[in-house]
Amino acid sequence: MNGFRVRDDHFELDGRPVRLLSGALHYFRVHEDHWPHRLALFRALGLDCVETYVPWNLHEPSPGRYRDPGAIGRFLDAVHASGLRALVRPGPYICAEWENGGLPHWVTGPLGRRVRTRDPEFLRHVEAWFAELLPHVTARQADTPGGGPVLMVQVENEYGSYGSDPEYLRLLADVLRRHGVTVPLFTSDGPEDHMLTGGSLPGVLASVNFGSGARGAFETLRRHRPGSPLLCAEFWCGWFDHWGSPHTGRDPEEAAAELREVLATGASVNLYMAHGGSNPDGWAGANREGPLHDGRLRPVTTSYDYDAPIDEYGRPTAKFHAFRSVLRPHAAAPPPPPPPAPPALTAPAEAGAPLWTPLDLVLDGLGGPETTHGAPPTFEELDVDRGLVRYRLTVPGPRAPLPLTVSGLRDLALVYVDGVRAGTLTEDRPELPEPVAGPARIELWTESLGRVNYGPRLGETKGVTGGVRHERQYLHGISATPLRLDAFEDADRVRALPGRPDAPPGARGLYRASITVTGPGDAALLLPGWTRGFAWINGRGLGRYWNTGPQDRWYVPGPLLREGANELWLLELDEAPQAAAGTPAHAGPGAPPGARPGSIARLEPPPPPARADPGPAPINP
Repeated sequence: MNGFRVRDDHFELDGRPVRLLSGALHYFRVHEDHWPHRLALFRALGLDCVETYVPWNLHEPSPGRYRDPGAIGRFLDAVHASGLRALVRPGPYICAEWENGGLPHWVTGPLGRRVRTRDPEFLRHVEAWFAELLPHVTARQADTPGGGPVLMVQVENEYGSYGSDPEYLRLLADVLRRHGVTVPLFTSDGPEDHMLTGGSLPGVLASVNFGSGARGAFETLRRHRPGSPLLCAEFWCGWFDHWGSPHTGRDPEEAAAELREVLATGASVNLYMAHGGSNPDGWAGANREGPLHDGRLRPVTTSYDYDAPIDEYGRPTAKFHAFRSVLRPHAAAPPPPPPPAPPALTAPAEAGAPLWTPLDLVLDGLGGPETTHGAPPTFEELDVDRGLVRYRLTVPGPRAPLPLTVSGLRDLALVYVDGVRAGTLTEDRPELPEPVAGPARIELWTESLGRVNYGPRLGETKGVTGGVRHERQYLHGISATPLRLDAFEDADRVRALPGRPDAPPGARGLYRASITVTGPGDAALLLPGWTRGFAWINGRGLGRYWNTGPQDRWYVPGPLLREGANELWLLELDEAPQAAAGTPAHAGPGAPPGARPGSIARLEPPPPPARADPGPAPINP
């Protein structure tokens, strides 16, 4: 019988028992031209299957306006051409350290905690999205004529961590079946009783996610599903980074020993991540601290290297070779050698003197209309997924100096009083350090640092979600101007912005420069002295930069570069380096590391593969 089947104690493909040796690769985190190379590395690692999420918010930025949902189909075609199989995880919620866990802001804003429930309005949005997405998946299922690569499709994602409604899961499974999914369905949850009871569904394969302790995890799964195959749907072989925290890593030999234990149980496995890639265009999510993930915000870095066996630049690491040795005896055939690396930049290149556009003029040219409100509107009310909002208001007067407080701030605001910078506020530090006398003009340049992707605060709104108070008195008549990051996708509009070569020292705004490249290929972008903002190369968003670390360079896929002149845009939201001012800086004592005379940025060949200091093994996502 052709197709993929879930039997009592094993999986079966075309009538033969199989064990799945899978690895995660998110097509939306890897440049499309690099898919074949990364998939060839999967085969060289000893894998026979690829797992990917599908981020709803990337593909439906506004209701009914779809953006390249066929990308998943092209990726699955590349998977098939490489001789691999696929596990597809369409959500609607995906976590993945991705903005809002993949849920669109225009869904979570109005619905709040009604998302991921049986709420009819939420399910109506999900069904409309799945009707658009799933034909690209169902046409490539293993049980179609000729046999496609898709073996299984996941229902929701780690639902049992915070949810417990089997009716919601049943309705979601019905939507998948109604739109043509015929291959087996599965769920994945942590190996805890409450997670499995909350997140699994009768008649649907249950799997568990963990980074260590395979035997204990599978014993828990067996108590709930005594007669089904064992699958670790996420074996956390590394971990992700947060801005402002040390780089996280996992010792290759220790991770390989844990993988060996998974395979010794006879289970199938999916390495999360086998290749992490990057979070482009500001799509990185955020987490919250604490055992219940409801504490301080911790934004995720642009790099999603994950300390994976294949690093962000697409190179085999020490972990790759350790895992290859473990996987080889279990593979259906000896793995082929790794493919040659894609071309790398042949020589460093400097970005010279830029044109500068003040941030106010960037808003005038690319932002939405300024509107006035009785209370500050949220990002969701202003239809901002990724980007910033400028709030303007007035403190009445005359009145004595009093504390100015912004309540419910998510996530960060630079505050100007009568045109003078007065401080930076955050959710944890909502009050200006110095009191403000009236009358005064106030500007709050407010940024989202990434919507929460996991935990009870998933879907929380961004911007000024409370109010602005002068001592105890709320201030009203607040004007708001939004700037969405996707406005920068219109390169002609960006190029049409007024620019000048004489930026004042430290000035915020958009800096546009040229980098002349000889021998384009994969590269690293260095931004010495820049503080916090977003970077683009030739109109393609690389993501957020931030000098708080740990990330200190940004992967530039070779296909984005061209021989000769290349455009670099930097939207600096805090303070630009001296080198970007009208008078070029000279590298010397006190200059930022990596600075060159007159250079505002630098492209270099990829750095040598680095091994992070081992961190603690992850316990839960």
